[in-house]
Amino acid sequence: MLNDKVDKVSQVFNKNEGEMVKVRGWINNIRVQGGLTFIDLRDSTGIIQVTIKRSNLGEQLYDEIVSKAKRETSLIVEGIVKNDPRAPGGKEILCNKIDVISYSEVYPIRKGLSISKLLDLRHLYFRRTRFQSILKIRSTVIDAAREWFKENGFFEIQCPTFITAAVEGGATLFEVNYFDKKAYLTQSSQFYLEAAIFGFEKVFTIQPSFRAEKSRTRKHLTEFWHIEAEVAFATHDDIMNIEEELVYYIISKVIDERKKELEILNRNIEKPKRPFLRISYVDAIKLLNDKGISIQFGDDITTEAEKTLAKMIDRPAFIMYFPKTARAFYHMPHPEDNRLTLSSDLYVPNEGEITTGGQRVHDLNLLIERIKENNLNPSDYEWYLDLRKYGSVPHAGFGLGVERLVKWITGVSHIRETIPFPRTPVRIYP
Repeated sequence: MLNDKVDKVSQVFNKNEGEMVKVRGWINNIRVQGGLTFIDLRDSTGIIQVTIKRSNLGEQLYDEIVSKAKRETSLIVEGIVKNDPRAPGGKEILCNKIDVISYSEVYPIRKGLSISKLLDLRHLYFRRTRFQSILKIRSTVIDAAREWFKENGFFEIQCPTFITAAVEGGATLFEVNYFDKKAYLTQSSQFYLEAAIFGFEKVFTIQPSFRAEKSRTRKHLTEFWHIEAEVAFATHDDIMNIEEELVYYIISKVIDERKKELEILNRNIEKPKRPFLRISYVDAIKLLNDKGISIQFGDDITTEAEKTLAKMIDRPAFIMYFPKTARAFYHMPHPEDNRLTLSSDLYVPNEGEITTGGQRVHDLNLLIERIKENNLNPSDYEWYLDLRKYGSVPHAGFGLGVERLVKWITGVSHIRETIPFPRTPVRIYP
């Protein structure tokens, strides 16, 4: 029975009136009106109305379904396609046979539940059309990224989750006991991708990263998915151009392929204007000071300041040349101002930062100097320093947060809506 040929719900809408179809899925809603029962049947492609008549099913089965079938009951339905302008999508299935796979208990998700309770029930979210739309867009984002990298000569590299040295700073590391040795969950795959460029030149990875940040904002997760890339023989300008091409490609792909999902989310997003803006850090803090937000030279851009900048742009914008005090040790110093680095964040309108990138220090002595400037021990980075001893070359890279990009594209209010099972400082269940 389960292996018989079936139609997807989306295919039924392309059928002619009178054609026989067979679909399977779950009850999204059921209602009885007079001598008819209407079921909204859901599968992974959509929802269609199924009309059930007592005379078509027989009295015993009809009464059983009316009395026992609740939302999420799983069914296999056979019937005839019928045009009906009153039905969602203009078509319905006039049922002549039903096989009940499994009856459902009372579905626990309902209006009025607290956010905390809804998050406890996250394992049931996949049944919600809105959530499906967000995750389908997320899937397209990841597919489009991988597609763009492959088309542009990048090799995909898998990197470790257990690490021994910090990439973004020790304060945000998750420490784990690794066979009685101290290890950490990775904050970024950058260092390992840097190693790979000496064999492959252009590499990327798409995998989780972990940050032990206690930030309880609408854009922070402790476990998030990271699209990262590193490129040999590349400058800071080169990597910004790559980021622009990639982000534009991803957004275009979503707009072209996920119109239905964007409509469900009531999200009207256009392909961004190009070229993306390029604003220096110094000019950015001047803009912020003019808006009454005090940012001193050398400070990182705060969450409040980030939101303000994001409201001032009409397209994605690179905030460039952050000071050394606001960047990790591996960023290349600016050749014209040693206080600054060849680094940038990509901001998107009304959202904020979605990528961080820049040119890496490729000179061994300068890298050791920068490590010491940051009060770190060069011996902790022995293998990373090795990369500068054997034919080092200028190179650059970036990291893009999948959830932040999806949050902007979908327009949802909180980043936890963009990932199946969000992890935050207060959430590790289910």
